[in-house]
Amino acid sequence: MWELRHRGGCPGPVGAVAPPPREGEAAGGDHETESTSDKETDIDDRYGDLDSRTDSDIPEIPPSSDRTPEILKKALSGLSSRWKNWWIRGILTLTMISLFFLIIYMGSFMLMLLVLGIQVKCFHEIITIGYRVYRSYDLPWFRTLSWYFLLCVNYFFYGETVADYFATFVQREEQLQFLIRYHRFISFALYLAGFCMFVLSLVKKHYRLQFYMFAWTHVTLLITVTQSHLVIQNLFEGMIWFLVPISSVICNDITAYLFGFFFGRTPLIKLSPKKTWEGFIGGFFSTVIFGFIAAYVLSKYQYFVCPVEYRSDVNSFVTECEPSELFQLQSYSLPPFLKALLRRETISLYPFQIHSIALSTFASLIGPFGGFFASGFKRAFKIKDFANTIPGHGGIMDRFDCQYLMATFVHVYITSFIRGPNPSKVLQQLLVLQPEQQLNIYKTLKTHLIEKGILQPTMKVSSLKRLVF
Repeated sequence: MWELRHRGGCPGPVGAVAPPPREGEAAGGDHETESTSDKETDIDDRYGDLDSRTDSDIPEIPPSSDRTPEILKKALSGLSSRWKNWWIRGILTLTMISLFFLIIYMGSFMLMLLVLGIQVKCFHEIITIGYRVYRSYDLPWFRTLSWYFLLCVNYFFYGETVADYFATFVQREEQLQFLIRYHRFISFALYLAGFCMFVLSLVKKHYRLQFYMFAWTHVTLLITVTQSHLVIQNLFEGMIWFLVPISSVICNDITAYLFGFFFGRTPLIKLSPKKTWEGFIGGFFSTVIFGFIAAYVLSKYQYFVCPVEYRSDVNSFVTECEPSELFQLQSYSLPPFLKALLRRETISLYPFQIHSIALSTFASLIGPFGGFFASGFKRAFKIKDFANTIPGHGGIMDRFDCQYLMATFVHVYITSFIRGPNPSKVLQQLLVLQPEQQLNIYKTLKTHLIEKGILQPTMKVSSLKRLVF
């Protein structure tokens, strides 16, 4: 790297030689003007060299401090570092799973708040890495604009959610009606304000680095906000679409770690030297079995299978419905080799159990690549973990790097193979229309049902009088 020296107000590399005068350069006052221009060009060139650093030039980020509770350190002081880490990870994993069960019991709204909190924390961890990497350049407004863009994007996505799922509530509030009607324009105006602030913050010596960090912020928003929004969209389809994918990823992470810890011998990928083929394969079979069983258990309860809806009359979220065929037991004929093995012709399953195999397979075969991607990111910036929030695990992003990839797959899977028209959502949209529009829709629907023979045409009053008299 260049080393900056301030001599006469002009930074330059050590041992730099002044550039020779250009051909046809004027003397006297013109020479002084040209010399100043040359100095400015030289400064830009030198800072351009600073911007084009190689991987070896990336500054070392100080290692995170150990946040393991002292009581655990004392209890495990006699163990080797390998087993000490195993016990710390195990204890903290059980604690997090217990808290997760508690939040599930508290309802869907608390799950939404949990997703929002995880999103903000993951964004903070990634942005902090960027700030630490480029801290020596003191980029103006970087952190302020990053958080501003986070607010803008959340306002856009969650405003869309409010418009879709809380239509009856919005109808009663005039201020919310205005915000929903012009929601996209307001969102664009807010983002445009941030964009203009970024342009105004550009400093001559930092152009390239500032655009690096502008891209860094937007990629981070794509990874965190967009995916967390999809998680909440999946949750509205029914809590089971939230729990089975997430628990499958957690199961795969735990079982792959256990199989790798006890039986791992063959390295899987260079990005993660501790990952082994034994752990990968063991995690796959364990996750598929777990997902199949979890789908069977959860499919029995309306609380998990019914779409999450907001009821304005009780002012809360409800999960009450008549379960769809997806969550009703069906009989399936077994293949010949299974008939001989199980000694039965058919088997009763919930259709969702078949879908759970697809979800679990993705969680165990493709989901880990989200973790490999995160490992490559951390290696690129010479860090072990995104943060030190959870002892033995690292940061929140270290635990949820696979969940974001899973969220996108589940959303695509639902929209491609599962979701049909949602009557309650259509009704909510109809209720916010003007009375004339509602009446036109009623007449059109009535005519359509009569043509299909579902409704009988009503007799006119004059025809009824003839029949009577």
